[in-house]
Amino acid sequence: MKPVIYPEGDHAIHIRFKAQIDPALNARVHDLTARLRTAAIIGVQTIIPSFRTITVVYNPLLIKLAKLISQVEPLLKIDLSTSAKPKKIITIPVCYDKAFAYDLAELANYNKLSIDEVIKRHSQTNYLIYLLGFLPGFAYLGGLDPQLAMPRLDSPRVKIPAGSVGIAGHQTGIYPVESPGGWRIIGRTPIELFSMEREQPMLYEPGDYMRFIPIDKNQYHTISRAVKHNQYQCEIVWEER
Repeated sequence: MKPVIYPEGDHAIHIRFKAQIDPALNARVHDLTARLRTAAIIGVQTIIPSFRTITVVYNPLLIKLAKLISQVEPLLKIDLSTSAKPKKIITIPVCYDKAFAYDLAELANYNKLSIDEVIKRHSQTNYLIYLLGFLPGFAYLGGLDPQLAMPRLDSPRVKIPAGSVGIAGHQTGIYPVESPGGWRIIGRTPIELFSMEREQPMLYEPGDYMRFIPIDKNQYHTISRAVKHNQYQCEIVWEER
């Protein structure tokens, strides 16, 4: 199905794909996003991809709606297949110790699993990063084992530490910075996921994959010290699709 363009207010357009959340469709979204950025259309200010849409924000004083659409439409006709591209998988160490995993025992009980089984299931998946949002560097991940799903907290916590790994509904994710939140916290990573002091503030981008590597408390503190001294790098694995 060819994407469709809709005006969005007086300075944006919305490019919509099929109404579903799907890895292959999301790959098409990010491929088109890359083509739009490469095209560098004069007047375009921001390009924002999501699960199945792309929002293009433009300056109407520099480019008119009709001209923008005329420059975007040819890009929609290009084959957006990305099946040949290898997966880029960023490995993230996570400590599932009870000191960090406020809701792990409750989530295990809710799903009638042992804590060890929850950890095993949570760390054996390559999670697709569908999009970034909510907080700087917050990755919306796809691929959570259905047996680990659990509703959000009825009352969100006022403060969730940076690096906390959570589950909400059928999604899992990591709080990159300290924040209020209602996700079920099952662990924490010592990795600094977002930092404006780095040339690349985020360790990943939409379209990448994330894999969690279980570590114990001693390893957590060792890695945390290394991170503070810029002596730790997450391993990146490339896999054929």
